[in-house]
Amino acid sequence: MEIFFNLPVLLKIFTSLLIILLGNRYLKNMAFSVALATVVLAFWSGQSLDTAWEIASVRIFSPAEVVLYVVVYLVIALSSQMKATGTMTTLVHSIGSRLSNRSSMAVLPAVIGLLPMPGGALFSAPLVNTCEGADGLTGVTKTQINYWFRHMWEYWWPLYPGVLLAIALSGLPILEYILLMSPLTVFYLLGGYFFLLRRIPKGAREKGSVPVKGLFKSILPILITMTVFGILEVFLPALGRFSKYVPIGIGLLLAMVVLQIQSPLEVKQWKKIFLSSQSVSLVLLIVMIRTYGAFIEAPILGGQILMDVMRSELAAWGIPVFLFVALIPFFSGIVMGVAVGTVGASFPIVLSLLGSNPDPGVLMSTVMMAFAFGHAGQLLSPVHVCLVVSNQYFKVGLLPSLRGLFLPVATMLGGAYLISRIVLLLF
Repeated sequence: MEIFFNLPVLLKIFTSLLIILLGNRYLKNMAFSVALATVVLAFWSGQSLDTAWEIASVRIFSPAEVVLYVVVYLVIALSSQMKATGTMTTLVHSIGSRLSNRSSMAVLPAVIGLLPMPGGALFSAPLVNTCEGADGLTGVTKTQINYWFRHMWEYWWPLYPGVLLAIALSGLPILEYILLMSPLTVFYLLGGYFFLLRRIPKGAREKGSVPVKGLFKSILPILITMTVFGILEVFLPALGRFSKYVPIGIGLLLAMVVLQIQSPLEVKQWKKIFLSSQSVSLVLLIVMIRTYGAFIEAPILGGQILMDVMRSELAAWGIPVFLFVALIPFFSGIVMGVAVGTVGASFPIVLSLLGSNPDPGVLMSTVMMAFAFGHAGQLLSPVHVCLVVSNQYFKVGLLPSLRGLFLPVATMLGGAYLISRIVLLLF
């Protein structure tokens, strides 16, 4: 038994990660898989039942953590409200009707991507298919364009639960995180334009009849959320001392109230939104992932931090930390196919390799590379729901649709590496 507990920490960490990946693959329940991995890691690290409960309860019931859970819940609720009121449909049509053929095919899925609806690519696929000139394109091309531009915001848009979780795990202020990660969208767009969008003739798009007023009304909930968040961050920073998610939570609540005044929903519709199993499952997953991270950061027998021991092992074995920063998120993304799972499985491990007080430049560079490689794996994942539903809608196979994504993904990763080097030089 002593030999079992004295096995390398690296093996313990990777075993817990493997449990998450295999559990998600075969049990089809990510939250349960993370909980199982947490129990195994806690036991293998020598934590007693009392100590394990203390570590878990401090993390789960922390007021700042509770605010994070509420914000994630509100994000899904606003997304569902916009869908139920038809606001998102109006937004998509009012934007698409004003653009050229080529621009419409990129912008329509991008607009859908502003709200993190699971399988949202299925919602944008019919819109892409109705664009003028779409009949002359192959199903593979339409699948790739719909899938690619759907995810252009996922690096920094703070309505994505994966982004919120990355901010929570990294400890970076929200605005700082947004400024750090938003340049990735530029390289993402460059890859999408040069390797996907240029296949489509520009053409002309007949102007639609949706007035500008309708466009403003449909995008108002998103504008309210982000405007309130920005104002509170700048003029009432004291709110963030309780939890950095309070400003965006207030913005989400106000957006929901305004949308309800504009387009009232009945009580039974609100019950469906707030009692959604999807919302509850996602919040539970966030709770489990944050608890897993608490045990990654906790002291083990002898008072040492788990990841301090792991760093010592890496140094003794001569394994470059960069490989872990890139490969752990990448393979997590391939297996998970979803940002929350990718970030939750890999970030506690990757960020803990930096120590308790890393230099700001090192922290920001690591966050950028880890998220970029995780997202690359997620985009190439055969279990990514958006890819699956796009393939089904346009009736194409998995490999043909993936084949055209390698160069755009490489462009994004090249941009991430370049920016991470600049960040290191500046900070």
